[in-house]
Amino acid sequence: MSETKKQIAILGSTGSIGTQALEVIAENDSLFEVYAITANNQVDLLIEQARKFKPEMVAIANETHYKKLKEALSDLPIKVFAGNDSIAQVAEMQPIDIVLTAMVGYSGLKPTINAIKAGKKIALANKETLVVAGELICDLVEKYNSAILPVDSEHSAIFQCLVGEGNNTIEKLILTASGGPFRTKSIHELEHVTSAQALKHPNWDMGAKITIDSASMMNKGFEIIEAKWLFGVTPEQIDVVVHPQSIIHSMVQFADSSIKAQLGLPDMKLPIQYAFTYPDRLKTNFPRLNFDICSQFTFERPDLERFRNLGFAYYAMEQGGNMPCILNAANEIVVEAFLQNKIGFVQMSDIIEDVMTKAYFIAKPTYDDYVETDKQVRILTTSLIK
Repeated sequence: MSETKKQIAILGSTGSIGTQALEVIAENDSLFEVYAITANNQVDLLIEQARKFKPEMVAIANETHYKKLKEALSDLPIKVFAGNDSIAQVAEMQPIDIVLTAMVGYSGLKPTINAIKAGKKIALANKETLVVAGELICDLVEKYNSAILPVDSEHSAIFQCLVGEGNNTIEKLILTASGGPFRTKSIHELEHVTSAQALKHPNWDMGAKITIDSASMMNKGFEIIEAKWLFGVTPEQIDVVVHPQSIIHSMVQFADSSIKAQLGLPDMKLPIQYAFTYPDRLKTNFPRLNFDICSQFTFERPDLERFRNLGFAYYAMEQGGNMPCILNAANEIVVEAFLQNKIGFVQMSDIIEDVMTKAYFIAKPTYDDYVETDKQVRILTTSLIK
């Protein structure tokens, strides 16, 4: 283990963000070293990554894969662990400088809390952490002198626009949305779309869960809640604009009416690398934006009648308490049901709306309240899937 290289733990190394983060590290191996990698289920890819990067430790959430993982790495001096608790413990290991939380969904909450309590820098790609427990996370970051660096392209864009602005007043954050694969479809057409169609995103290459969330605009809903906590703004200060070209990643409007935007090709490696190197920018061989080819930018308002999830997110953000946690848990269950063709695309929003009216609301939740809310809402949502 090098003393001079930044030691990085990647929670969710086999997913879309995790694999791209490993590419960034491989391209800058004089600066970064992989200290730990974790995965949920993809044991074969995890083994392959461990053999290539030779981290100090590897963990897999699904304990049934432990024996296979342990045996496959037995000739290497790598510590092998299994279970969700072990992933949370890996995140707080003393030598780690940066923890990239690239796990999908609610499962990212506990490891992120552990990493914050250990004073680590968090490169946050797991938006559900701030959606579910934003207030708790922000309090912990302050208490334990940690820092959160956003990896989501939209939040990274806002973060980059704010660098050097000091205490200048933010009037508005403007998050851009691609509109997903169904941007132009009518409500009637949306009733008949399939999960296979929803998985074909026009601009971004992402995992299945986030791709469905993008198609339903729940992803953008989660991003506005995340933005509230990351940048300390009110719900009224967050706007969403549909920008199908996905070149402008987000914008900030200041009190003097000036708007700053961050532009670039749709490539997650840039925000990942920026989170690792901030405040420095490294030279890259990433493709450059060609304005001759990309000559038209268009913008439109999101349609909250066709894409109700965005409205649900604004409502959850305004209600506060455990309402965003309710929204997230219900969404995780309906997305899984949609991917298994048990419910239709429009039904996802119907069920989420139903759950938000039926679930028990807590105005000032503790960590245990979030855990219990998540558990109960999953049971309730599952019961509503016919």
